Amino acid sequence: MKRLLLIVLMSGAFVRADQPANPLSLADGKVVLDVQDRLRLQVQENIFDFNNKIDSSTDDTFLLQRFRLGLTVKPSDWIKTYVQGQDTRAIDTKTDNVPFVLGSEGDDSFDLRQAYAEVGNLTEFPVSLKVGRQELAYGDERLVGASDWNNFSRTFDAVKLHYQNTEQKFWVDGFAGHVVTIQGHGPNSNYGFDFNDADWNDTFAGIYAGTSRLTFQTTEAYFLYRNKTDSDPLYSNDNGNTVRGYDIKQEIYTVGLRLKSTPGQLHGFDYELEGAYQWGRDGGRLTNSFPNAGGIMLPHYAWALESRAGYTWTNCPWTPRLGVEFDVSTGDKSQFDHTDQSFLNLFPTNHKFYGYMDLFAWKNVYDPSVNLKVTPYQDKKYAWRSLWAQVDFHSFWLYTNEDAWYRANAVTTVRPVNVAATSAGTYCGSEIDLTVGFAPIKWGKVLAGYSHFWAGTYLRDTQTATAGADGADFGYVQTTLSF
Repeated sequence: MKRLLLIVLMSGAFVRADQPANPLSLADGKVVLDVQDRLRLQVQENIFDFNNKIDSSTDDTFLLQRFRLGLTVKPSDWIKTYVQGQDTRAIDTKTDNVPFVLGSEGDDSFDLRQAYAEVGNLTEFPVSLKVGRQELAYGDERLVGASDWNNFSRTFDAVKLHYQNTEQKFWVDGFAGHVVTIQGHGPNSNYGFDFNDADWNDTFAGIYAGTSRLTFQTTEAYFLYRNKTDSDPLYSNDNGNTVRGYDIKQEIYTVGLRLKSTPGQLHGFDYELEGAYQWGRDGGRLTNSFPNAGGIMLPHYAWALESRAGYTWTNCPWTPRLGVEFDVSTGDKSQFDHTDQSFLNLFPTNHKFYGYMDLFAWKNVYDPSVNLKVTPYQDKKYAWRSLWAQVDFHSFWLYTNEDAWYRANAVTTVRPVNVAATSAGTYCGSEIDLTVGFAPIKWGKVLAGYSHFWAGTYLRDTQTATAGADGADFGYVQTTLSF
């Protein structure tokens, strides 16, 4: 463990604070290389079984490493191409390195993460086109995001058309694509040069528009469509543990509205509000990580809402910001009513919102929270040079105990929905997250955090010989070098 910690802390130690302009930019900026290396030492205890009496494989200390290498070629102001490779490793872990199984990040040897061409020049013409393997990220990524905390993150093989009217302060995207899935489904199948492929049975399309005509806020509206014709792929390890990492069979329509205040316009106050409504049909719940036996498509109706507000004391030392937030999303009211009301989280970046231990998703949950952030140091000349700290406190309830408690991937359940679960109290527990970020150099960042979870009545009412009701702990130190 000491060796791993030394690697993490030293990864950013040999870069001077005052570096010249990007040394990887060539040919007057027409050819640009980019490199990123991220190392995260991670410690976790009880976050899967909540049981102090059992030392499971998921109670572990290990190192996550992610290396990215990209190349931008921009021969003219109208054409841009980009290619990016990525290599991810889970080092010195007790679990099999199979993606998603028991929360494993897994290994993925050097792979093609992005490869796209973009045509357009928005300063001269309001429309641009982007085709190829790319990130899709909208709003604050509650429904569509890159999920960058995850070692693999997320991309799509997609086509995106962008329209922008600068004068009217309006933009709109239309896109269609297929999510790129990790190839390795077993403990020995994720090596070599078999690049990840898009899931052609999982189509995702949408229209997302935004405007800043109201100077005090950004207003965004969206319509999203997902048609997943099966529940594959299925990932499994040598011990027979299985998981489906990309949700259930579904044909779902989602409409939503998002309002967010413009920074600096409300004399220290800020706010955000987002609501989404879904309808369509889906394959019902996953039971022990498998879809329902008959494969029946159920009518689907669901909704979700988030609201947050805060105040920043701009004239105080350390510029403190105090914020409150409330998140809610519906769960399925009954296993036997031939409909599904469990909100489907699509392709989110859930790590940022529902506790950093990744125990919850925007699905069958009530989550009121409060947070405080301070910035003890902010360089006036170099804005990137800073030190900040934040504490978040969450309390979690199930929207209904007739449905499951879903982890951050919105697929894996904490406990089976049996008689004990449907009779249990809906209070899951509370979590505190302490986070510190430090950027000593332009191209280097250090992030450290510790989280603790206090078990609630739901865990106590559903505990068994192996599934306990004890608290859980999570900690990490992460360094990122980006050029």
